[in-house]
Amino acid sequence: AVLDVQAACQDVMITQELLKEGFHRDLLLKVELGVVGKDTGGCTVAARTHLPPGMYVDPYELASLQQQNLTKAVLLPDVIDVEAPEYLATDLLVLLYMEPDPGCSGCFRAALPVHGRYHRPAEDSEKALVVLKSPEVLVCCCDSGLSAECWKPAEVEAPCSGKTSGPCQWYSITHKPVYEESVLQVPVGLRQHSSLVCVVTLLVTVLCSSLILAAVCKYGHFS
Repeated sequence: AVLDVQAACQDVMITQELLKEGFHRDLLLKVELGVVGKDTGGCTVAARTHLPPGMYVDPYELASLQQQNLTKAVLLPDVIDVEAPEYLATDLLVLLYMEPDPGCSGCFRAALPVHGRYHRPAEDSEKALVVLKSPEVLVCCCDSGLSAECWKPAEVEAPCSGKTSGPCQWYSITHKPVYEESVLQVPVGLRQHSSLVCVVTLLVTVLCSSLILAAVCKYGHFS
């Protein structure tokens, strides 16, 4: 019986992908509950993932997507400085609610826009790596009890979004970690180029200021 329980727990799998290129990406999460999924009728499935300081979610963009019913997530903290560089930012906890995948029984999926932060200039590399680890799979059932041994209570301060409006108990599902950690490559500047960048920036600033001043003097109307 113990072996059967372990096999059922191991059937639960999760995959994650970072789509697109550059600083602005889409995080795609897929969960296959397998045998365990037979007991989740009427339950809510979510993925809890920690975003490192080099990555963030834009709360304004998320609010717009939620108004269009394109995604649903809870951010902790809910106040995020989208302009902060990586070395001044902190981790972000995201609880991403998942929708059933119509093409797969016992499967769920969700997508969330994520963005890379600027990093400090590096000594010998033009790219910084931001590693996104495997998320935690959570289930919340407001209307029924859970009997599978794969589930254990989890401390989650977020609504279940089921039929019951009151607080619900979330459960964490034992599952296989993702095969490979997702890695976001962020372009960074080289420290040996800092002097050149400062000089060019200063020259461009002086040139643009001179052009603006010349235009004001030529076309401006002074009383």
